[in-house]
Amino acid sequence: MDFGIASVAAITVIAYLVGAACKASQKVSDNWIPVICGIVGAALGVAGLYIMPDFPAKDAVNALAVGIVSGFAATGINQAVKQLSKNTD
Repeated sequence: MDFGIASVAAITVIAYLVGAACKASQKVSDNWIPVICGIVGAALGVAGLYIMPDFPAKDAVNALAVGIVSGFAATGINQAVKQLSKNTD
């Protein structure tokens, strides 16, 4: 199975969904959602290193970094959509 860069996109989507679930629960402060997305991304990045043979990182430190960046990208995507949909009157 050739996942390659698609696995990075999958980490971003999963981290986004976890962040959205935290927001919907209203039990987590909005300030913590980016941190939670980063931690989820980190965990998924390291898991991807061992589970997916075509993961784009070949060691744990790079897998951790790929996961964290993917998790933070989920927060960035959320903010980009939010800012672009604002009424600029």
